[in-house]
Amino acid sequence: GKPIAYWLSDKVFSIFAEAESVGRYSVCRNGITTGDNNSFLRRWSEVSIGSTNFHCANAEQAALSGKKWFPYNKGGDYRKYYGNNEHLINYSENGKELRAYEKSILRNPSYYFRSGVTWTLLSSSYFGCRIVGQGALFDVNGMMMFCESRDYPEALMLGLISSCVSTEMLKILNPTLAFQVGDIIRLPFFTTAIKTISPRIIEITSSAIAIARADWDNFETSWDFRDPPLLRPGLKGATLEASWRNWEAQSTAAIRRMQELETENNRLFIAAYGLDGELQPEVPEEQITLARADVKKDMTAFLSYAVGCMMGRYSLDLPGLILANAGDTLENYNAKVGKSTGDLSFQPDRDGIIPVLDGEWFEDDIVARSREFLAVSFSESSVVDNLRFIEDSLGKDIRKYFCTDFYKDHLQTYKKRPIYWLVQSPKKGFGCLIYLHRYTKDTLNLVLNNYFRPYLQKLEARLAQLGLDQLNDDLPTRDRTAARKEAEKITKVLKECQAWEQDSLLPLAQQRIELDLDDGVKVNYLKLQDVLAPIPGLAAKED
Repeated sequence: GKPIAYWLSDKVFSIFAEAESVGRYSVCRNGITTGDNNSFLRRWSEVSIGSTNFHCANAEQAALSGKKWFPYNKGGDYRKYYGNNEHLINYSENGKELRAYEKSILRNPSYYFRSGVTWTLLSSSYFGCRIVGQGALFDVNGMMMFCESRDYPEALMLGLISSCVSTEMLKILNPTLAFQVGDIIRLPFFTTAIKTISPRIIEITSSAIAIARADWDNFETSWDFRDPPLLRPGLKGATLEASWRNWEAQSTAAIRRMQELETENNRLFIAAYGLDGELQPEVPEEQITLARADVKKDMTAFLSYAVGCMMGRYSLDLPGLILANAGDTLENYNAKVGKSTGDLSFQPDRDGIIPVLDGEWFEDDIVARSREFLAVSFSESSVVDNLRFIEDSLGKDIRKYFCTDFYKDHLQTYKKRPIYWLVQSPKKGFGCLIYLHRYTKDTLNLVLNNYFRPYLQKLEARLAQLGLDQLNDDLPTRDRTAARKEAEKITKVLKECQAWEQDSLLPLAQQRIELDLDDGVKVNYLKLQDVLAPIPGLAAKED
């Protein structure tokens, strides 16, 4: 508890000698150790939204709600002011299962569900802390600060510990990469000086929180996501490219505004602590934790949203989540959107199964539906032009993207807990997407009978035609050679798919396996892994 800091100036020494501590005006607490994260934690998108409560005020309200899953702060990547809201914890019946588990430790339960400030225990870059609204529990990696006094509210404390002054003080108190409760409560606190700047600091921090929250909610990995910026009134242009240009301008402006706010916050605290000339208030852009416009990433996010609309997870007619409960149907979709099927702007897929193949073999082919989505969402412009912009941004043909890259991007976005699953033969001769929340025990039978077998029949018919083409002397040699090569390719696909049907798809379809979303993606995916695209490291132990 006696840090060695021989390089400090007399002024910094005097701050530690004269100032009070943050711990006098706030309470910092460590959180839960579950003892088995695989059993008790989920990413919010894995489970049924109906079994989740995001906004309970206290434990009594949580118990009365009858819900199972509640927000859980677990640290996460370097991010400031708001965000990293990704995990849920099973706290049904006041944490009955958690309390019964011998390895779990439930520290400081009286602080559960309270609003506060959280930070990540371990950081390899900078110290980032964030506001947390009421409704969450917290982890040892996402410990929290709670403010007891109206004179020193969360916004003020967040401004202080986010400042460069606190960053420098933390380097003195703890030069390691782990930021413990004991380090935060020992930060020096100049009561009189901070009271003077408090109103402005609260304004600055409140603005920073609003910007960071809007940024977090721009993406579908937020549980408060409503719609993508590219389709939002005020940003949406006549074309997809125009929309992206508007988004680029807005995101750049948000970063500049956040820089201004953080710099002013630093300046005020530097002056309050008498550190003018010792610290610089300017904040480098790389320390601003907001999304940058990136045309390739933004087009992958746009296509992900389009697939979400195809599956019924989202709708162009109503912002936010639509189908996000186990076994949801189109009847549930129509009821929530408040429109009959014929009145919808864009109709979700009838069975929640979308073919991802090397050609347009089915009406609901993923590329055909993407074109339809573009036609509806940008009705004033050409589908061809918008599709060209997507392909130029991705650096490849859209069909090639869906066949080779879409699922990789989906796994990265959802951190190996996908909500759209790729049913795929080992050598990728057949592929289709299914939606976890619309899965039923008959889904694989629908894949088998409505897509896989008809696809093989179409391939066989095509193979027969190619055989005739090869024998047709009226065709140019080049065309007959092309027919031969295509026939060889189809023959290989047929051979692979027929073996896969007998070894994997048919046996699993016959088992009519049921999934329980509460078990999470990891457990459920492994039940069907013989017919799904592999996820590297899925079976690895969680941290």
